[in-house]
Amino acid sequence: MTTSKTDPLLDLTLACWDYDRAQAVLDGEVAVPGCRIAAEAHPPSTLFPLAVGEARFDVTEMSMSSYILEVAKGEGAYVAIPVFLSRAFRHNGFVVRADAGIDNPKDLEGKRVGVPEYQMTAALWMRGILTAEYGVDTDSFIWRTGALEEGARKDRLTLDLPGHMSVTPIETGETLQDLLLAGELDAVFSPKPLNALVAGDPRVRRLFPDFADVERAYHAKTGFFPIMHAIGVRKTIAEANPWLPKVLFDAFTQSRDIAMAKLEAVWRGSANRLTLPFFHADMEETRAHMGPDFWKYGFDANRAELDAMCRWSKAQHLAPRRVAPEELFHESLLS
Repeated sequence: MTTSKTDPLLDLTLACWDYDRAQAVLDGEVAVPGCRIAAEAHPPSTLFPLAVGEARFDVTEMSMSSYILEVAKGEGAYVAIPVFLSRAFRHNGFVVRADAGIDNPKDLEGKRVGVPEYQMTAALWMRGILTAEYGVDTDSFIWRTGALEEGARKDRLTLDLPGHMSVTPIETGETLQDLLLAGELDAVFSPKPLNALVAGDPRVRRLFPDFADVERAYHAKTGFFPIMHAIGVRKTIAEANPWLPKVLFDAFTQSRDIAMAKLEAVWRGSANRLTLPFFHADMEETRAHMGPDFWKYGFDANRAELDAMCRWSKAQHLAPRRVAPEELFHESLLS
C-alpha cells in the first residue's frame, strides 16, 4: 500500500477467487471510493497459506476457521469484514466406504476418517454438524490428513490437540481418495465432489444419499448456510484508515447484488443461457426455502452462525479460548 501527498487515493492490492459475486470488484465495474485497487484472482488454495504466512495482499480472502484460530491466539495480520464470499452446505461431502458398515452418522465413531486439513473450515462445519445434530463424538475418529486426490497438503497452522486424539498425516505420494479406495480409510470428508464418487465407483457412496433434502432440512431447522470464507483487511491499514472497512463492505455488497441481478435475469429470461437443464427448478426451490436474499452479508444477519463456528472451534480443540463473534470483525461493521 502506497500513498503520496499529491495523490489522496490509497493504493491497495486485493486478491480473492473469481466468484460471480466478487467479479464486479475484481474487474473494476464497482469502484472502492478513496482507493485504487490492483486486483488479482487466485483460488483459495493459493491465498490461504499466504494469508496466514506472508500476508502478501492488503485485502484478501481468508479461511474462517483459520482466522478464528488466529484471533483466539492474538495473531494474524488481518481484520475481517462480514463479506462471506464462500458458503456451502456440507452434508454432500461425507463419503464412506460402501463396505465399512457406516449406515448412519454414529457409525463413524472410532473409524478411520480422512480430511485434507483438520482445521479447515469445511471440516469445522462437518464435525459441528455431526456433533450438534447427531451426537457423534468426533474426537473418537482416527484422523488422517493430506492431499485429497493429488499433490501434497498439510495443515497451514500449528495445532495443539489433546493427547487422546489421533490425527496423523498420510505419507508423501499418498492421497486420501486412494486410501479410501484401498480400504485403508473408512470415510473421507471432502470439500468437493470426490472424483471416485462422480465416476460411480461402487466402493464408495455418500453417507447422506439424499443430501439435498437433508441440507434443506438443516437450513430450515438452524437458519445456517455454512460460512466458509470472509474478506480480511490488513490491520495496520484499517487502523490508519478506519473508513476503509465500510467502503470495502459496501463495494463487495454492490458486487454481490450485481451478480444476483444477473442470475435472476438469466432465470427469468426466455432462453436458458446457462448449461444447466434444471436451473429454473433450482432457482425456484432455493428461493422457496431460503427467500430471495439467500446470500447474506453483514454481522447481525449472521451472528448466530458465527457464534456456532466460534463455539465449535473451541470444542474441537482448535481455538485455545472461546472467541466472541464480535472479536472477528472491524468495529465499524458490527451493526
